[in-house]
Amino acid sequence: MKPKPLLPLAMMAAAVGPLPATQPTANLSTRPNVLFIAVDDLRLNLGCFGDPVAITPNIDRLAARGTRFARAYTQQAVCNATRASLMTGCRPDTIKVWNNYVFFRETVPDVITLPEYFKHNGYTTNAIGKIYHNQTTMNDWQSWSEITPETAFKAKPMSRKDPNQKGKRRNATSAIDAPDAEYPDGQVALAAAKEIRRLATTKNKADARPFFLAVGMQKPHLPFACPKHYWDLYDPKKIPPIEQEAPPKNAPKLALHDSMELRDYADMPKKGDFAPEVKARLRHGYYAATSFTDAQVGIVIDALDRSGLAENTIIVLWGDHGYHLGEHGIWGKTTCYESDTRVPFIIVTPDKRSKGVRTDALVELLDIYPTLVELCGLPPRKGLEGRSLVANIGNPDAPGLDGARSQFIRPYVRNRDAVPDYMGYAVRTATHRYVEWRKHGTLKVAARELYAYKGDELFEVENIAEHPENAALVKKLSSMLTQKIP
Repeated sequence: MKPKPLLPLAMMAAAVGPLPATQPTANLSTRPNVLFIAVDDLRLNLGCFGDPVAITPNIDRLAARGTRFARAYTQQAVCNATRASLMTGCRPDTIKVWNNYVFFRETVPDVITLPEYFKHNGYTTNAIGKIYHNQTTMNDWQSWSEITPETAFKAKPMSRKDPNQKGKRRNATSAIDAPDAEYPDGQVALAAAKEIRRLATTKNKADARPFFLAVGMQKPHLPFACPKHYWDLYDPKKIPPIEQEAPPKNAPKLALHDSMELRDYADMPKKGDFAPEVKARLRHGYYAATSFTDAQVGIVIDALDRSGLAENTIIVLWGDHGYHLGEHGIWGKTTCYESDTRVPFIIVTPDKRSKGVRTDALVELLDIYPTLVELCGLPPRKGLEGRSLVANIGNPDAPGLDGARSQFIRPYVRNRDAVPDYMGYAVRTATHRYVEWRKHGTLKVAARELYAYKGDELFEVENIAEHPENAALVKKLSSMLTQKIP
């Protein structure tokens, strides 16, 4: 396997900027800590984001303490690409990471990640669970003082007999009567709580350093496997039906996909539609897995509150991307649509100015890096492609972006060396989503999509990009997309 070519040093310097001098240790005692909670495949099916069915009391109470960014968008709806983008503060095209298989250190080896920047400025940076995509091959030790990767946490109940399991391959859903701590995320939560207690014992020491503690939850990522008591929280008949189950009218074929991630599981059809009872169980499983993750977030937040550290700790909770649960006939991520690109995002600051505020300002996950740098009083970081959201925290009237930008490749081949044929570039404004599918490596447009939205409705019924009355709007939105060849 040939290594990917590295970017020229001049290009990398422009992308990441020079590293400012490390701050003196004497200034550290007053700096706030950071609790950084990442959740895999998390949609806005949360009570605090308006879902009347979701049972998520812990994330809801976290939102009541902070600012909910109701219009937050990922840069690319697949785990590795979006996490690499967020953690480096650069768009996927800048770091040349568009799939789950290329480690950003191969393409931008000298980039300074978010935790690494805090580490250079005197923070202790610890990671527990899934933060980067694959912590077997993508641990990135230079980001952290200590790592307890996701591979350290093993699912114990998988050895038990699941009544729905047939054969050796795993099913897409699983409900076993087992305690939370037998699942990896349950173990992550307990490990994070233990680490918080340890950190609390050093907070009054003269040489105590502030911490950047990253906690990564795997669920509600497939398989939707969690203890049975979370499934029992829901009446399947009350789970909302799929919204807009048909693909958008006039949508190009390359905008859609065949739900290949889900079809890998033993109990899923390899082609064709999914039976109604299968769809219902999958949606039930997603809600159950979300409630399970919510309970683990509660364990971590409770530990922080009991430790006395919350009074000087910034809390950030974010989902790495959204997820289709049957919308447009799709299951999974890897599109440029609303279900995949819109994510939950909450910031809590110790000064309580953000208490219970919702903002509809358009923001991106790229904005997390510069926001935390400013909130913690670190030197401004050059070369970041997001913007600080400090002005938006606690202020629903502060403006956001003119449009949030996302992208995705086609075809999405599970091979690290595969070269995509097309790249879809999307911009989401307050009222529209516009997508250009370009021949990869060129500015040649192969297909366009335009959708109009009404409030929180999904409303991707028809692609109206070719309607003559929308020509001026298409031209305007096209100008908001990158005009550079990746």
